[in-house]
Amino acid sequence: MTRTNVTLALLLAAGLLGPRAHAQNPDPMDIRACTAIESDAQRLACYDRATGRVNLPTAQKRMNENAAAPGVFASDKSATQGNPEVSRPMSLLDSRWELSPESKLGTFNVRGYKPLYLLPVFATSNQNAQPHSPNPLNTVGTPQQLQNVEAKFQLSLKTKVWQGVFGDEGDLWVGYTQSSRWQVYNNKISRPFRETNYEPEALLIFNTNYQVAGWDGRLLGIGINHESNGRSNPLSRSWNRVMGNIGFERDGWTVMFRPWWRVPEHGKDDNNPDISDYMGRGDVQIVHEWNGQEFGLMLRHSLRGGDRSHGAAQLSWAFPITGNLRAYMELFKGYGESMIDYNHNATYLGVGISLLDWY
Repeated sequence: MTRTNVTLALLLAAGLLGPRAHAQNPDPMDIRACTAIESDAQRLACYDRATGRVNLPTAQKRMNENAAAPGVFASDKSATQGNPEVSRPMSLLDSRWELSPESKLGTFNVRGYKPLYLLPVFATSNQNAQPHSPNPLNTVGTPQQLQNVEAKFQLSLKTKVWQGVFGDEGDLWVGYTQSSRWQVYNNKISRPFRETNYEPEALLIFNTNYQVAGWDGRLLGIGINHESNGRSNPLSRSWNRVMGNIGFERDGWTVMFRPWWRVPEHGKDDNNPDISDYMGRGDVQIVHEWNGQEFGLMLRHSLRGGDRSHGAAQLSWAFPITGNLRAYMELFKGYGESMIDYNHNATYLGVGISLLDWY
């Protein structure tokens, strides 16, 4: 091949010649750029754009129909505004919960859920050395020899097990979160795990499409949740809940409301009969993304007055170090930092690293 022919071939591949052909065929440089995208959902959307999938007649017809008749439950909500051939950036809720049709990845893909982190330093000035409960079987008689500085880590994963439960509407997810508080610096008592909480859950998630005071209502869900510390009396703690999930978004902001109802337990089987008055009946999580950083605020309350009024707040901050590795800080104040501390009021500060932040 002559030098002229090589030059023409390169210009054609880069899309500098033949604009009509470029409109019909994918640009190979676009596909190469897609491989650098870390988010699975965003990378898939990039491939769809690069290969012209957004221009398929069937997909175009469906988007036009949806634009003409939007609904509150919006699996039909397009990822475009104005021009259906130009995709807008995927939102935080969409990338984590695969809400829009073009972000669907199918079933049994393991995904991150809540923050994944390791905090070598997790400190408090008021360690709970003698946990107690209104149930006499769940009250520790002798104080434990605990240090105020320990380590904490959390693992949290989810996967979709059923896509399109009601036709095109609703996805069924299962999730698992495990968080541990480790007295790793306490050699006097052989460095035990002070508390580990196990939280399996199942959630039915719907994509929604409505606006409230400038916020986009993007997610509605209901689920069942079990949380316990897997210990025997007197340290056993557990509860079961039916939980709602209501998600809102606007540029750079995500808000998730989670009201819940505790499934009642009775008599000696209830390790913590007053847990709802301390760990609450609902919470709200506010996440703000700015300049590559992520700020999170969790607020939780018992939704009762007088002596039954208790709550908690948690502030988190994450910023990139290198690649997917991020520095992570967590500040907690109030009741229920863990199950064993459900009725213990304290302030905790943790510093470490994370691989995934909220939602």
